[in-house]
Amino acid sequence: MDNQRNLLLAVVLSGLLILGWDVGMRYIYPAPPEPVMAEADGDRVGSPSPASASGASANGGEANTSNAAGEAEAETGPVNLETALAAQTRVTIDAPSVAGSINLVGARIDDLVLKNYDATTDEDSESVRFLAPGNTEIEHFAEFGFVVSGERMSSRAIWEADGDSLSVNTPVTLSRTDENGITYKIKFAIDDNYMIAVDQTVENGSEAASIIQPFAFIKRTSTTASPDQFIAHTGPTGVFGDSLYDPNSYEELAELGRDSPAGAASWLGFTDTHWASILIPGEGETDTAGWRSLGDNLFRADLIYNAQTVPAGGNMSQTTQLFAGAKVSGVLDAYEDTGITYFGKAISWGWFEWFEKPLLWLLRTLNSLVGNFGVAIILLTCIIRGLLFPIAQKQFASMAAMKAIQPKMKALQERYKDDKQTQQQKIAELFKEEKVNPLAGCLPLVIQIPIFFALYKVLYLAIEMRHEPFLYIKDLSGPDPATILNAFGLLPYDVPGFLGIGVLAVLMGFTMWLTFRLNPSAMDPMQQQIFNLMPWVLMFVMAPFAAGLLLYWVTSNILTVAQQSYLYSKHPQLKAAAAKEKAEKAQKKAREEAEKSGA
Repeated sequence: MDNQRNLLLAVVLSGLLILGWDVGMRYIYPAPPEPVMAEADGDRVGSPSPASASGASANGGEANTSNAAGEAEAETGPVNLETALAAQTRVTIDAPSVAGSINLVGARIDDLVLKNYDATTDEDSESVRFLAPGNTEIEHFAEFGFVVSGERMSSRAIWEADGDSLSVNTPVTLSRTDENGITYKIKFAIDDNYMIAVDQTVENGSEAASIIQPFAFIKRTSTTASPDQFIAHTGPTGVFGDSLYDPNSYEELAELGRDSPAGAASWLGFTDTHWASILIPGEGETDTAGWRSLGDNLFRADLIYNAQTVPAGGNMSQTTQLFAGAKVSGVLDAYEDTGITYFGKAISWGWFEWFEKPLLWLLRTLNSLVGNFGVAIILLTCIIRGLLFPIAQKQFASMAAMKAIQPKMKALQERYKDDKQTQQQKIAELFKEEKVNPLAGCLPLVIQIPIFFALYKVLYLAIEMRHEPFLYIKDLSGPDPATILNAFGLLPYDVPGFLGIGVLAVLMGFTMWLTFRLNPSAMDPMQQQIFNLMPWVLMFVMAPFAAGLLLYWVTSNILTVAQQSYLYSKHPQLKAAAAKEKAEKAQKKAREEAEKSGA
């Protein structure tokens, strides 16, 4: 009766765990917003016709109107993305990895799409839009300019360009001259990946000295940001004083208002799960480097250099780099090799970076050999299980030794049943004499914990896994789409949370149940019931996790079953002892039921 009550309690608690897990995860870590798809415009996305780089339309089209100070009229209210990109005051960006345009109003890079990444897994998906103009619903841009005599150059200032297009071999320089005769220039150069070098120069053609500070900032809305989760930080991130600095989420930054870390800034900006917009200061000393909340879910990363006095007829220059694109581990590490401190840590690897990056390298290598990341995960699992096989052999040998000394252990337990301390001491001496390690059976599980967690982070963080297919699965980094409640993908709707029990989750539960069935450890009936229940509880808990992670677990369980079957053949005493124990338990249960019936 007690066992039945305990089992019912275990079932109820397991159900509450499943419900609580799902509700808690949805409350604390809401689902990330859908990626924004680029607006198609001919062959390039978001790249207006370079008919007039100086701001006037060559064919009479509309252009931003300006005042006598050479500034565009201020925009009022929200702006439609298509309308914002239709302005003629733009210079096209066309590089191998990105496309977009530079806004000549404010010298902003506010139009950028990532050519190599689709927004969704649909065949007709557009590219991911990463940067977007201000006052749009998805605003996210970088602006460059100057503070002159304590006043920031207007963000509505109109610049002139010396070219129509920015490409790898063709830099573009923006320039403007103020009413005092001081000429400001901003030169943009882009590489094959996602780095834009920005040279800001000043030529003082006035008759007096001027105090000038170059600046750069990134402004974005948090409504399109990836959620900041316990497994990986997203949001304000940087390296200050040769240390990674990422303590605040957007919500925490909004509460602080400002955050200006101590130490020299190596880089700062905003990170998402797979993307990042980052400013890398040049050699000049900075006056301000940090983040601020602007209200209404708007945030800014500021980089302002120290003021310099530029004498009449003199000049000054300052270089800054802007990274805007995909967080590809190899690309970030290559930039780090050029001298950008800890740039690879823009990916939130955490404590297990020493193990996660080799794991990612191995996955990439296997994928290059077989051409599919799903198959690569299966091969990786086989490699890991192969490396752990000697430990498993020792585990089974230890369990066989434990079975051999069971009669001696029972004798000691009976002899010292009234003196638990002495009993434990004698049993420990027995283990030492017989050279038995009672914890050996736990070693493979303990070793697999960091492997499992590292693989989880690799699948979650590595952009290489994004939208990678395997059989019916379109994205190994996302949940299994073929769930029971949508007829394994045949019905056109998604099943939320813990109800989304997919094929891989069911296979995981079943294969784990098989491994427990083959476990030679002796358990009382209550423990046996709990172990029988555990695989199905984990099936619900793990169902929303990445399909690639479940694929690893299913493969590992299958290999465990095969491994246990093989090792049983090498240690027949374990199988015989397990069968004997099972028979004894069945006889004992039959006697108890007979006694109850007789009563």
